[in-house]
Amino acid sequence: MVILFDQYNLPEDIYKIIFATEQQVTVARLLIKHIKEAGGEIGKTEMSIFATQLHEGKLVDTTQHKSPFEKTTATLSYNKRQFYDRILTPMKSMGLIDYDLYKKTYKISDKFNKLMIQIGLLWLREMRRTF
Repeated sequence: MVILFDQYNLPEDIYKIIFATEQQVTVARLLIKHIKEAGGEIGKTEMSIFATQLHEGKLVDTTQHKSPFEKTTATLSYNKRQFYDRILTPMKSMGLIDYDLYKKTYKISDKFNKLMIQIGLLWLREMRRTF
């Protein structure tokens, strides 16, 4: 996955930097919220149930707006296959979510941060390289 961003118009929301559409941003945010509510780790079955509920339009997004009194609810529908292809797989490959093959669980990971630091170091090395 390629992340393109404008340094002068960098959003405050990490999801808006990583994902291209508002729908993807919403689904990714809901997924992370779901994992956090489950103690930071969910099993393969729970992930499948989440994707199925999303596919069937049974997940409800309760978004808090700028005002603490303003809250909206919306029923979300997102294709199960697209969820795995466009949300979960990129989040795993970027290090946002880690999958444990032995325990068969997904958990939120800090590898993304470490990889961003490594990318920054690669750029510093390239800047200092003489030809």
